[in-house]
Amino acid sequence: MERPKDSFLILDFGSQYTQLIARRIREFNVYSEIHPYYFSLEEIKAWKPKGIILSGGPASVLSSDAYTVPLELFSLGIPILGICYGMQLMCKLLGGEVEKASHREYGSSQITLLENADLFRGFKKGKKLSVWMSHGDRIKTLPKDFIPTAKSLNSPIATCQNKKGTLFALQFHPEVHHTPQGKEMLSNFIFKVCKAKPSWTMKSFIDHSIEKVRHQVKNSHVILGLSGGVDSTVTAFLLHRALGDQLTLIFMNNGLLRLNEEQKVQDLFKNQKQMNLKYVDASQKFLSELKGVTDPEQKRKIIGRVFIEVFEEEAKKIPNAHFLAQGTLYPDVIESVTFKGGPSATIKSHHNVGGLPARMNLELIEPLRELFKDEVRSLGKELGIEEEFIYRQPFPGPGLAVRILGEITPERLELLRRADHVVVDEIKKAGWYRKVWQSFAVLLPIKTVGVMGDERTYEHVIALRVVKSEDGMTADWGELPYELLGKISNRIINEVKGVNRVVYDISSKPPSTIEWE
Repeated sequence: MERPKDSFLILDFGSQYTQLIARRIREFNVYSEIHPYYFSLEEIKAWKPKGIILSGGPASVLSSDAYTVPLELFSLGIPILGICYGMQLMCKLLGGEVEKASHREYGSSQITLLENADLFRGFKKGKKLSVWMSHGDRIKTLPKDFIPTAKSLNSPIATCQNKKGTLFALQFHPEVHHTPQGKEMLSNFIFKVCKAKPSWTMKSFIDHSIEKVRHQVKNSHVILGLSGGVDSTVTAFLLHRALGDQLTLIFMNNGLLRLNEEQKVQDLFKNQKQMNLKYVDASQKFLSELKGVTDPEQKRKIIGRVFIEVFEEEAKKIPNAHFLAQGTLYPDVIESVTFKGGPSATIKSHHNVGGLPARMNLELIEPLRELFKDEVRSLGKELGIEEEFIYRQPFPGPGLAVRILGEITPERLELLRRADHVVVDEIKKAGWYRKVWQSFAVLLPIKTVGVMGDERTYEHVIALRVVKSEDGMTADWGELPYELLGKISNRIINEVKGVNRVVYDISSKPPSTIEWE
């Protein structure tokens, strides 16, 4: 993708909030990218960012092996904002002194503004602001030509800037919701200090993407594995606009889909939008391979292996296919980068990055790899996709297999499908579907005693899981109204034969995970 002229570079020191900084900047329709702290000066100069942000991080600048940046970074003439660790590193490198704080500041705190400085335009001197702190070190003395602009109870220098108005530092995190005025501070840095213009829109993204894809593909054919989820749906619509009949969608029924999912997907893509859709019913193959398997990791491996086998077989039947499209998103790309020294605690290998294309000798196309989830939904709106599809809740790749604890059988799948359908139906009717991150049913590997029609029963238990989250990395359990919980439970027990008990999962992530397997 051709970067917009006014773009921001975020150097990552491992903060759990780094992705949030990028998202906040993009909310202003300004493009931003995250790169590791060791991104070289040559690369930065070639990048020509409008501004640079140094993220927070879990380490201490007082450590002998602390992550750092070249001193020359601060003399490039590019405005720089240091956050938490970024503040301490900036001050230390420029001649200030950092010390261990007598009291670690973590969580909600308050700062008092000492100056009506650049980042605090619109705020009065002496005003107290609520902020989110997360640090054990603090600034003892400032570098030459720096002035303090705010203080907190434990940090006499909670914010600062140089007299030129090009270097800025905050001890707290302006990017999190717990800093209510943080958005205004970032806006001041982006627009007042860096003079950026808001040129990052989904319309411009569509135009650039179509041009790029057409140039890359030329007269070849592209294959896309369609799941029916938000990412693959938006990818399909974008590529179809660019390539038309040069795109073939392969939609595989693995037998682990939700109720009526195969009909819904075929109706939208094949019947309504007339896209080239190849429906492959591989449900019997998947279920036979999963027979008798109860270990969750083994389930995942079997499903992944069978998917690749079937997909390869079907892809070979498509003439002139030289490209494989995937709905990889920007968080997937960030998490799949191997950082030298590994500052980020969340890095992992993602299933969308690598593997399948090399095995199939196909070139990879990832048109959404610069986007966050909320941007993908905005893109979907711009492409005219129905809201039912672009606001779908996340669904795991292994499908219902990780929501059935124990063996996967056709009977247990059917029971869970019907229970899950009730959950989603009632959540939607009550207006909660878009208020929560995920809402679904889990079939437990136990039975309990019950009473129905004056007779003793011994039947299955359904667990209801509803969570609130921004990105799925952390989550709180959803505090649904008791009346809604009662309706869901009553319907499941009455409508789903074989269930006599419903329980509610009130665990947060961490320590629990969102899915049960």
